[in-house]
Amino acid sequence: MRVVNGRVFSEGRLVDADVDIEDGRIRALEARSGASPVGEGDVDAAGCTVVPGLIDVHFHGCMGRDFCEGTDEAIHAIAAYEASRGVTSICPTTMTFPEDVLGRVMDAARAFEPAACESQLVGINMEGPFISHGKIGAQNPAYVVKCDSGFFRRLQERSGGLVKIVDIAPEEEGALAFTREVAGDVRVSVAHTCADYDQALAAFQAGANHVTHLCNAMAPLHHRDPGPIAAAADCDHVMAEIITDGVHIHPAMVRAMFKLFGDDRLMIISDTMEAAGLDDGEYSLGGQKVHVEGNRARLESGTLAGSVTDQMGCFRIAVRDMGVPLESAVRASSENPARALGIDGERGFIKPGYIADLVVLDDEVNIERVIVRGRAI
Repeated sequence: MRVVNGRVFSEGRLVDADVDIEDGRIRALEARSGASPVGEGDVDAAGCTVVPGLIDVHFHGCMGRDFCEGTDEAIHAIAAYEASRGVTSICPTTMTFPEDVLGRVMDAARAFEPAACESQLVGINMEGPFISHGKIGAQNPAYVVKCDSGFFRRLQERSGGLVKIVDIAPEEEGALAFTREVAGDVRVSVAHTCADYDQALAAFQAGANHVTHLCNAMAPLHHRDPGPIAAAADCDHVMAEIITDGVHIHPAMVRAMFKLFGDDRLMIISDTMEAAGLDDGEYSLGGQKVHVEGNRARLESGTLAGSVTDQMGCFRIAVRDMGVPLESAVRASSENPARALGIDGERGFIKPGYIADLVVLDDEVNIERVIVRGRAI
């Protein structure tokens, strides 16, 4: 099949080209002048933009299902919804739970095989339990524990090596030693932390290279106490997640973070919980009750409890409502997540030889078609 007559995002820019797909991979990009004929089975992208399939490195669930259910059925439901929304590769995220619960999640993820219309599970993001009580957010404080490399390695073994990101609060006892021990095997992310600038910087110097939902569950920027945001910005090897749902971070701060970090170091994430794709109502996250109204999900305490806007929705909001250039949003939603997860040799870009995960968008950044591993869905 081919995707013809569209503007294709390739090599950092939009070009008039047709995408030739064979056996689930991109065979060639063919430069185009004028209109191309539309053959049987082809996708006509006239007037549209073709971008790589999105890759969400941080989200918990959707459609009434949560990754931490630890069941094949839950992961299939999640993967089907995400694919329909143009998120063709997923790195679902665990909450703060005991080791036995997390172990069952790892087992289910390891066994998962996507159907043709479902996203590929390319990693696991382990958000808890090595975080700070002081910035607990929507995590369950009852299950927070000190950093423990044995705990982590047992779960990594059960997952078959799928854990790509593990979170730490640098100021907590044992966090730096843990970081030095595991940083060669997994991305270590600063998250849910009360760390000041120096404590966060020490973690980055010890091998941490990632920040979980930048600006959320951490100290804000301050001119005399710059905190972890400035520490991350000072370290060129650090990449950072950012939620662009219009709820978690003000648009001006989103634009400021793109200027501070550059579009090669930020990753747009959704941080969705199980209510994504469903109506307002009562839901749960990490065993805690969540009330969803409009585009906000909150615990009974009023604390934000993740998002209900999927990654494509966050992508659209960033471009349409926040002034993030389309090119920057693509880098932050596809290319940078692929690099962070170590899958940029076959995903995250529109290049010959790469897996044919594509999204066709209209001028309002709405989905026209999604192509998953060479199959239009």
